[in-house]
Amino acid sequence: MPANRILFLGDICGEPGRQAVKELLPVLRSELKPDFVFANCENAAAGYGITPRLAEELLDLGIDCLTTGDHAFDRREAWPFFDTEPRLLRPLNLPPQSPGRGVGLCEKNGKRVALVNAVGRVFMRPAECPFQAVVAVLDELGATTPVVVVDFHAEATAEKQGMGWYLAGRVSAVIGTHTHVQTADERVLAGGTAYISDAGMCGGFDSILGAEKELSLRRLIDLMPARLRPAAGEPGVNGVLVEVDCATGRAQSITRVNRLVPAAS
Repeated sequence: MPANRILFLGDICGEPGRQAVKELLPVLRSELKPDFVFANCENAAAGYGITPRLAEELLDLGIDCLTTGDHAFDRREAWPFFDTEPRLLRPLNLPPQSPGRGVGLCEKNGKRVALVNAVGRVFMRPAECPFQAVVAVLDELGATTPVVVVDFHAEATAEKQGMGWYLAGRVSAVIGTHTHVQTADERVLAGGTAYISDAGMCGGFDSILGAEKELSLRRLIDLMPARLRPAAGEPGVNGVLVEVDCATGRAQSITRVNRLVPAAS
């Protein structure tokens, strides 16, 4: 059976990130030929959360499912949208009364992928145990498809690696998000689970984590409050391409993806 090719894009940061995805996703589709495209959108609305309009714009670009994280509910207008749009996920280990769902099922051309969204607890806001929350849904998902991808939105590398090893052989991929810095530790763990600590970001790379440098430095040096704004310089995208055996759900490879929007001549 042919492989399932899954392209996962890191955190989309504001308008520069959205524009970079709009410009580069057609190029990546042509070069990488993914069967499914996923992306984390929790910073898509000026760096803070997501709105219904922006989620629809990203989905209209051909992204099959969107994940979020600790900023999922920053925009109040998005709360009802999480309940009505099954392609927009929030971490499944938030309180059960939270809007939305933490698992999505995508199907195209006879191929299926389950996408699970979880958030970490180390240096993060309070949440239920992500390890227990993810494992609790695996049996049900396994009856639907062997291909399961987990977006683990977390700060601490140790917690992310812990999730990778905890799920090794039980899911197809554990992809870290949140830090906006793409790591170079991609590998296929024992049992066929693709892993990377962080997929990176989509946004302006002439920045500090996708935000304007001057505002970030004010917070770091002067210790003064400043609401960060997405940076526009050097727009591009980070992500990973994961190839998974459709029959077994075992990952065959994971490759980092990095592209910059070509500079105007």
